[in-house]
Parts: sequence; structure tokens; C-alpha cells
Amino acid sequence: MKDALKRVYRHTLVPEESEEGDTVRIHVLQHIALEHPGSILDWAKGKGHPLAYARFYLDEALPAAEEFDLLVIMGGPMNIYEEDRYPWLAAEKELIRAAVGEGKGVLGICLGSQLIADALGGKVTTNPLPEIGWFPVFWNEAAAADPLFAGFPRESVVFHWHYDTFSVLPPQARLLAASAGCAHQAYVAGDRVVGFQFHLENTEELLRGYVEECGGELVKSDFVQIPEELLAHPEYAAECNVWMGRFLDRLEERIMGGGRGV
Repeated sequence: MKDALKRVYRHTLVPEESEEGDTVRIHVLQHIALEHPGSILDWAKGKGHPLAYARFYLDEALPAAEEFDLLVIMGGPMNIYEEDRYPWLAAEKELIRAAVGEGKGVLGICLGSQLIADALGGKVTTNPLPEIGWFPVFWNEAAAADPLFAGFPRESVVFHWHYDTFSVLPPQARLLAASAGCAHQAYVAGDRVVGFQFHLENTEELLRGYVEECGGELVKSDFVQIPEELLAHPEYAAECNVWMGRFLDRLEERIMGGGRGV
């Protein structure tokens, strides 16, 4: 998605006013307009959870950790080490560390998962091969033992678009999944800090946007599919959205139930 910064991609934002009470205050860190929260928006709206944004491409300010219960960190074409080009990356990592330290729920998707890993002492490097398209991930015994991931089949076809990966996990993290193209696909730190290298939130609209904006990257190889393959499986996107909803239901329970965090 290296071309995705060149143009603002319009989408409808969903945050609506909610009654205070039994809600999870969600704050989304969005790096580019193209990569919005997709099905997470529908889940939050259905639950009545208030949702706010820090959209870096609009120069919006970061929140304080006490302003949210769940921090959702989206993907993007930048790399975690490009702080000279994107100065807000340093502040973003500071917020991640503060959120984890205060026991908040934190979910990172693609770049977001890499940012969490880096902020907590892991290492992010270039993956041996790019991974773009629909490929299965395989959940391990640690995932099977954690109710947070009970909604996933042991082999799950999910959407990938990445060149880097969290090659060394943070000291407190447990590996959850791998794929043929990438050894580290998901992790959990404590009981409510989660990184997914892949995307479960993508809708058909998001997939079409990726192809429109970034189709030049889709040169067929072992783990890169062509545009027709990316768009040929709306049923995969729908299934991933269901898995995301189940996962968020369980994460919601942990956040609202309190407990230990990391």
C-alpha cells in the first residue's frame, strides 16, 4: 500500500453519541483514510459503544490514555521506524505504552500490530517475502487455550497486505498464529493487548479501495495474489467480519470485567 498516501479516500465515519454507562470507549488511531476500521465500526455501532478518532492524515491530536477503554490501531503504508518522515510515530508509541501500562484494551491491525510490538520491546523487520491476498493462518495451542480466540477455526483464511512483520515478540507476548508466508501472525500480551498481522475488518468496499489505490503492487508471486483473486471472495471478507465480531465480544467482556491487563 505504498501508494495509498497519495490520495484521500472518502468513507463514512460512524461514531455516534452514546449514553454513558455500560459502554466501552473506543479510540481509533487511523494512519491513512484508505484504511478505516471497516466492520469494527458496525460492531461498535451495534453495541452502542462511543467511538472517536485520531486521524494522523488530518493532523488530529492523540488522546490521553484515561479517555478510552479500548485503543484500536489501524494499518498503513509507513514503517514503524520512519519517525523522521512521520514524527507522530514516536508519540503514537508513547501512547501505546501508556495504554498498556494502565491496563487498557489495545488491538493492533497490520502496522498497528507492529507498532505495539516495537513499543513493548519487540523487533519489526522485513518479512522474507511480501504477503498480499487471502491465505490461511494456523492458530496454535496457546490460542486454543485462550477464550479470547475461541471463535476462530484452527485454520482461518484471512486477508494479508504487508512487507514487514514483528519478527521478535515483546518479552510479555505469546505467539498465537503463523502462516506459510510469515512465521508470526498474531500475539497476545497479558490478557487484553492483541496484535493481528492480518486483517479481519475488511469489507468489500475496503477491498475495492485497496485494489483501486494500490493495485500496482499486486504482481503475482508465491504469496501475492492478483486483483481478480483479491476481489473474488466476498464470502471470505464476510466470514472474517464474523470472526472479528466474536473476538471483540470477548475482548469487550474482559475490558468491562476489569482484571489484570498486562
